[in-house]
Amino acid sequence: MNPMRVLSLLACLVVAAMAGPAPRMGGNSVNQALKPSQWLSVQELESIPAVDELTLERLESMPLEKGAELLQQVYHLSQINHDVEPNFVPSNVQVYVPGPNGDKIVAPINEMIHRLKQKQNFGQDEVTIIVTGLPQTSETVKKANRKLIQAYMQRYNLQQQQQQAQKYSSNVDEDNKQPRTSSEEDYSEQAKNANTNTGDIIVIDLGSTLTNYKRYAMLDIEKTGAKLGKWIAQLTSELQLPYETIHVIGENVGAHVAGAAANEFTRLTGHKLRRVTGLDPSHIVAKNPNTLTGLARGDAEFVDVIHTSVYGMGTPIRNGDVDFYPNGPSTGVPGAENVIEATMRATRFFAESVRPGYERSFPAVPANSLKQYKQNDGYGKRAYMGIDAAYDIKGDYILQVNPSSPFGRNAPAQRQNSYHGVHTAWETNKDF
Repeated sequence: MNPMRVLSLLACLVVAAMAGPAPRMGGNSVNQALKPSQWLSVQELESIPAVDELTLERLESMPLEKGAELLQQVYHLSQINHDVEPNFVPSNVQVYVPGPNGDKIVAPINEMIHRLKQKQNFGQDEVTIIVTGLPQTSETVKKANRKLIQAYMQRYNLQQQQQQAQKYSSNVDEDNKQPRTSSEEDYSEQAKNANTNTGDIIVIDLGSTLTNYKRYAMLDIEKTGAKLGKWIAQLTSELQLPYETIHVIGENVGAHVAGAAANEFTRLTGHKLRRVTGLDPSHIVAKNPNTLTGLARGDAEFVDVIHTSVYGMGTPIRNGDVDFYPNGPSTGVPGAENVIEATMRATRFFAESVRPGYERSFPAVPANSLKQYKQNDGYGKRAYMGIDAAYDIKGDYILQVNPSSPFGRNAPAQRQNSYHGVHTAWETNKDF
């Protein structure tokens, strides 16, 4: 194969060729990923678009299977010569700190710690740091992130949750003088029994710097993660935050950056963060030679991962102490019409589990495939995908999900708008 042909097709991957052995990644080598049967024919090469044309909008317009096939072709093509090294590191990522009434603090990352010092009582309890992985130009991406923030707003505002539960404790709706529906009564019971806490959210909007596939493919995960890890170490030091209360959540390529950030935090402080959650970690296109790159078990005290598009935007590689595969390793999940929707379903699933009373909506069991799961449903140690995942579970877990919200098959049967009632300001806020 003519290398210049590869480079002309993948204009964003034009880098200096580096001789040497193929890098390893996450327990699976490039050679293992590039089986001869997966190499591309000349006809397939001719049909692949220039990467400058590979946008979120284009992928969203393609059927799920077609989009996944295209991404697999682009990925394998980029790996053939083993010489694609990362060269993009965002200079100053925007950071958001949502408030309970739909307001937010917005600042470049190098200014945010100073702003947070002025915020009363920040970081007294849990601190959840979300690292986005795709730009907000996609309505699918924007909606999934908004749902995640809404869920944490509900989870962390315990007083309003209790008030909502108390409101529904009566059999009569005081506002409309109508009897309570069974779904509203169910919400009351779920909210009262919810496993909630108080805390704060920080959104590191890395995804919005990845405005084209070139930046996405060439992102230097290790250097970007090191910058974020240094920032988290500075955050805990200057605001006197206990590192044990920090949970980092990364989406898509942001999951790998979250893992690298946690590693850097440990290198600088000697302590491990409590938890890192990867939401459909991506394939890594550009890798540093002789470097283990990407999210992996050991990056934090507990690493859990949700894979929703292992043959699309995601990867089949195991990344955590426990890896959950809704409906088994596949191109997508029920209800997802394209690869962007499929990868963001991991965020939607996790968001649903964060909502008060929904923590155990996604029961899963150890299995190697969906077929095995169906044959052995209920056997093995049951675990729960999402916020309530037990820290002592390990291995691969399979579960089934619904094609639309509520996605969890163990979710309370209630009207969706009843639990959307809390923090409705975040429902209408289209920019986080």
